[in-house]
Amino acid sequence: MPRYELEEKAAIVTGAGRGIGRATARRLAQEGARVAVTDLDESTAAAVADDITSTGGRAFGLRVDVTQRDDIDGMVKQTVTRFGRVDILVNNAGLGAVASLLDTAEATWDALMAVNAKGTLLASQAVARQMIEQGSGGRIINNASGAGKIAPGKDIPLGAYAASKHAVVALTKQMGVELAAHGILVNCVCAGIVDTAMWDLIDREIARLQGVPEGSIKAQAVAGIPLGRIQQPEDVANFVAFLASGDAGYITGQALNVCGGILPH
Repeated sequence: MPRYELEEKAAIVTGAGRGIGRATARRLAQEGARVAVTDLDESTAAAVADDITSTGGRAFGLRVDVTQRDDIDGMVKQTVTRFGRVDILVNNAGLGAVASLLDTAEATWDALMAVNAKGTLLASQAVARQMIEQGSGGRIINNASGAGKIAPGKDIPLGAYAASKHAVVALTKQMGVELAAHGILVNCVCAGIVDTAMWDLIDREIARLQGVPEGSIKAQAVAGIPLGRIQQPEDVANFVAFLASGDAGYITGQALNVCGGILPH
């Protein structure tokens, strides 16, 4: 039985082919939402949508490059065509890269900013316009990461990624203010050490740079989590479902931690 009143709501989740996005799409569907599962990889988007429909949910998969306005506009149009409206947008699509800022290539910087920051802006713009036209408010929820609040540190060289996620936090705060009059609530989620392919990449690349065994970087990071375990994608998805619900109806413009206690503010 769904715990939140998301029945018949129409949701879009970007980067939903795996990890946090996949868990979020599944959770929203479990709550009764109809879900547009979008990803740069069309096959993974379709697989997640098929998984949702096979268990009685309603979803469709769609290939979307969030850096391309035409793809974003098509995503909104297809969602409205299939579901009649858009009530929830989860900006989850993201890239990561391991390099010190001095060693960060211009192309890497551009790619991170294009997907993580620009992609969030483009999708939010297009969906917000649709929500304003509908006249009944909505929810925009951004995946910002704990790296959107604090510098990862000299031993975790994720400076360009952190810069892009700091941009997402700032975008969230400003858009939350600008869209409040329309009843569109905009918030972002700052997760911690999540058991995803991105953290596998971080572990592998930093281990190579430091000349230590693979797995040791992640193990060290997990050892510092007060709750004593690595975060699962479902931990993030659970909070996204709350933010999408009426129970979160007085929260906007906030960067909210879901991190097991590791973030200081």
